[in-house]
Amino acid sequence: MSAVLVNALRTAVGAANVMVDGDLSAYELDWRRRYRGKALAVVRPANTTEVAAVVKLCARHGVGLVPQGGNTGLVGGSVPDDSGTQVLLTLQRMNKVRAIDEANLTMTVEAGCILQAAQQAAAARNLLFPLSLAAEGSCTIGGNLATNAGGTQVLRYGNARELCLGLEVVNAEGELWEGLVGLRKDNTGYDLRDLFIGSEGTLGIITAATLKLYPQPAARTTALASLDTLQNAVALLQMAQARLGAGLTGFEVMNRFSLSLVRKHFPQLRQPLPEAEWTVLLEQSDTESEAHARTLFEGLLESAMEAGVITDAAVAESLEQSRSMWHLRESIPLAQPEEGPNIKHDISLPVSSIPEFVAKTDAALQAAHPGTRSVNFGHLGDGNLHYNLQAPLGVDGAEFLRLHEPSVNTIVYDAVTAYGGSISAEHGVGALKREELMHRKSPVALQMMRAIKRALDPHGLMNPGRVL
Repeated sequence: MSAVLVNALRTAVGAANVMVDGDLSAYELDWRRRYRGKALAVVRPANTTEVAAVVKLCARHGVGLVPQGGNTGLVGGSVPDDSGTQVLLTLQRMNKVRAIDEANLTMTVEAGCILQAAQQAAAARNLLFPLSLAAEGSCTIGGNLATNAGGTQVLRYGNARELCLGLEVVNAEGELWEGLVGLRKDNTGYDLRDLFIGSEGTLGIITAATLKLYPQPAARTTALASLDTLQNAVALLQMAQARLGAGLTGFEVMNRFSLSLVRKHFPQLRQPLPEAEWTVLLEQSDTESEAHARTLFEGLLESAMEAGVITDAAVAESLEQSRSMWHLRESIPLAQPEEGPNIKHDISLPVSSIPEFVAKTDAALQAAHPGTRSVNFGHLGDGNLHYNLQAPLGVDGAEFLRLHEPSVNTIVYDAVTAYGGSISAEHGVGALKREELMHRKSPVALQMMRAIKRALDPHGLMNPGRVL
């Protein structure tokens, strides 16, 4: 039967776009190298019609289908399992910007469009697509929407969900839902768009999206600030929100150890401030002028210094310096694997609870696993921390993960639950957190999620084994 299906797929999308032999690790191995699968075939459709044909063939043969964008996911949600029975459908050939409507402030792009390409297409019209994350040079819009990606500007513009107005989706039967509306108001029944965004390919395949655009800001100002405590970082956030309002577009926090890893593994990256317990990266986007932006920004930092909230600050004097500051923040996830395997947690909490959560959870982890090193950084402005753990010095990281990852996860996730947080803020559930979700989500919520899955994918063929 598999040979029959493969031949039919070749007819549907062209023989050159159905791969079954050779090195397929680019598709079968996830970004963190934790999950390695084996696909029955890797299929590369060129358009929505071909996607629909592939889905219909898989449905007819009862074969599971795994959609993939840039394969930059962190939870094992976009690679096949190791059975050799699942078809992997990559959307990398569907990478066009279909249209930009400047008056409506919208852009329609295909799912395989690289995030950075979408940003650049908007910028070429002097417009802004604000979704921004470290993998933007390789992640795709379809993957961003399938996981409801967050990134560094959620504080001002929201997650991927808030930046999407309409979708084009191929459902589990291979039928096309043409929902590429550019409307900001449409109350005609259930919001199908929101069902597919964040569903991680388990309900259907997003093939295109209509996205919100914004005018480019007149000026951007960026700064790093040193702080003694995480509570002071929360205080600085409150001051920045009061002073800058919607102009505050970025507020990232980094602990001492996270930046020390960057200093150790990327010594060529200049760090303009001395080491501090906590460092905050702030960014403001201003609609008036550079002079207005700097006056507001410097006034905020002076007030924070006078109040004892911050101990030092450095304001970027150029676009190059601003990029360098952001590069420090974005290099933390790259420095971690250089130090060795680590345990990652993508969590969200009420901002007001974060200092207490960190203090108590740090203490609990040290009591259970002495010498472990906390790599704590993330988007404090929207309550999302990347609360990661590196093995103690001199301890093999892979062995530490093998022996202690379940215990560490229990400590962290129990604390997250106690503080009313979420075990997945922006990375999704995938395969990595599927079982954890069963313990943390309420039975009623799980019942409703399963009912939606049964209704839209009754044979369980869409990204099987992920999320639920």
